[in-house]
Amino acid sequence: MAAAARARGRRVVAIGFHGETDPRLATAVDTLTWLHLGELEALIVALRAGGASEAVMVGKVAKTNLFGDHARLRPDARALALLAGLRERNDDSILRALADALAAEGVPLRPQAELVPDLVAGEGVLGAVAPSESQRAEIAFGFPIAKALGAVDVGQTVVVRERAVLALEAIEGTDEAIRRGAALGGPGVVVVKVAKPGQDPRFDVPAVGPDTLDAMIEGKAAVLAVEAGRSFLLERSEVVRRADAHGIALVGVREGRGGAT
Repeated sequence: MAAAARARGRRVVAIGFHGETDPRLATAVDTLTWLHLGELEALIVALRAGGASEAVMVGKVAKTNLFGDHARLRPDARALALLAGLRERNDDSILRALADALAAEGVPLRPQAELVPDLVAGEGVLGAVAPSESQRAEIAFGFPIAKALGAVDVGQTVVVRERAVLALEAIEGTDEAIRRGAALGGPGVVVVKVAKPGQDPRFDVPAVGPDTLDAMIEGKAAVLAVEAGRSFLLERSEVVRRADAHGIALVGVREGRGGAT
């Protein structure tokens, strides 16, 4: 995302979070400020100081930081006020509140795919391994279940086998849901990841990448299906290469066209 912005002649002012952000980001931006999660006022100050006129959210911050070990979470007064004003602490509620706070400071959020349309997964078989007819039926079975899960803003991923739901993604995230489902279903499970109904394009766009493939390989999963046109496929060449090497079918599906029956 940073490289794409700079290629378009944009100056990139980045905010990284200790323990979450890859340090290599520093090589792709003009300035990088390191903060702890929850330092909202410092984040806004850094954006102002850098002259940022708009922003984009990139990457993942584990929601589990809200619970358990709070070593990475250091909310300042502004962040505490933001959280206190929420009726719910689901993903969309937190991210929309943050987006509103940034917009109020003159730094509106842009859609995540705007700078990197090439990262959006296309429709059809994305590698050399095609799903079998029975696996396509499993995808069609799991797709509406994943959509229903997303509609209540719990997660975006479902793991199925033989028309049985093995795991639904919640706060643990996609990779751990895959591991849990594969442990229950054994080799050959099918993983379906979709966008939420009414997905806000500014944040939380579903994404799969090398870490997802690690979980698939570890659990000997057979198929990874993502919603075409509404999901990111990160490090595409590496993901496709590894999926092919391990016999994993990687496929993009659309609702009503193989994604649901």
